[in-house]
Amino acid sequence: MPWLDEAWNSLQQRIGEGRLPHALLINGERGVGKRAFAESVAALLMCDHPGGNNGEPLARCGHCKQCQLVEAGTHPDIRLYSPEKSRMIKVDQIRALSTFAVSSPQVGRRKVAIIDRADQLNINSANALLKTLEEPSSDTVLILLQESGRPVLPTIRSRCQSMVIAVPQEEVAARWLSLEILQLDEKDRPTAEQAAKALAMAANAPRLALDYLNGDFLALRDQALEGFRQFMKGKLTVGEAAKPFKALGLEAALWLFERWAADLARIAAGGQPRDADAADMLGYLASSNPPWRAHQLLEQIHEARSATVYNVNPELEATRLLMAWQTLMPRRKRASA
Repeated sequence: MPWLDEAWNSLQQRIGEGRLPHALLINGERGVGKRAFAESVAALLMCDHPGGNNGEPLARCGHCKQCQLVEAGTHPDIRLYSPEKSRMIKVDQIRALSTFAVSSPQVGRRKVAIIDRADQLNINSANALLKTLEEPSSDTVLILLQESGRPVLPTIRSRCQSMVIAVPQEEVAARWLSLEILQLDEKDRPTAEQAAKALAMAANAPRLALDYLNGDFLALRDQALEGFRQFMKGKLTVGEAAKPFKALGLEAALWLFERWAADLARIAAGGQPRDADAADMLGYLASSNPPWRAHQLLEQIHEARSATVYNVNPELEATRLLMAWQTLMPRRKRASA
C-alpha cells in the first residue's frame, strides 16, 4: 500500500528516535488501510531485533519469537478492541483494555492495544478510556483509529498524538486495486468496468473498493438506488423502497444517504457529484431546492448515525430518511405521484 509510505516513514523515525507517544490517534477515510497500518506498527514494536542500522529505516526482523507470534496472530501482548454487535465499543471492553494496560507484558518488552474504531466509543467507554490515557503505563502503546468525519471526544483527542492517512490519488489506488484483483481466481475477477465503479463508489479508498468487489455491496447499492428513484417518482411505497437499504445494513445505508446528500450540496454549490449514477436525480433536486436543504439532510443523517448506539432498526431509519428526501420533491410532483 504505497500511499501509507509517508505515514510509515514518520512512525519509523519517531520510534527510532524514542519519540513514539503512549497514545497515537490515526485518522483516515474508511478503507484507506488504517487497521493494517496499526497492525504493522504493533508488529514493529514487538520485534526483538528490528533493523535500521546505519540510518536505514526500522524494519522488523521476521525471525524472532515476537515476529513468529505476530505472524501466527497469537501474540498475547497485542490486543484489538472493535465494535461488537451493538456497533459500539462497550465499557466492558475498555475495562478489559485497562486491565491489560496495567499488567506486565507476557512475552515481549511492551504491550500494544489497538482501538478500532475510537469514534464508536459510547459515553461510558470513552470516559473509562480517559482514565487509561491520563495515567499511561510506560510499557503500553495505545493506537486509536478514527474514521474521517466521525467525532472523537476532545478530551481523548487532546491526550493523543494525531496522524492523518490520506486517500491516494486515483492512479495509485487503481494500480494497487488491479494488482489485488490479479491475486483472485480468474473466474472470480471483476471486470475493469466493475473495478472502476467500485473505486469511484469508495472515493478512491482502495481497500474499501476491494471489499465492494469481493462482496455484494455494488449489487445491493444499485437496487437501493433504483428503489430510491422509483420512490421519489411515487412508483414505490416507502416500505418497498426501504428494503434494499435494510439489506445493505445500517452503516452502509447511512453512508449511501450521506454520499448522496453531500453530492446534492456539491451540485447546489456549482460542483460535480461523485456518484455519477445518481447525478441526474440529484441535479433535479438541487434545481428545485435551496442549498440549505442538502445540509439539513446531512444533519438528519448524522443524527441517525449518532442513534446507532441505541440499536435502532435499520429499516425504520431508512424509512425515516427516505421520507425526509421525499420532501425535496416539488409539491405538484408529490401530489401527482
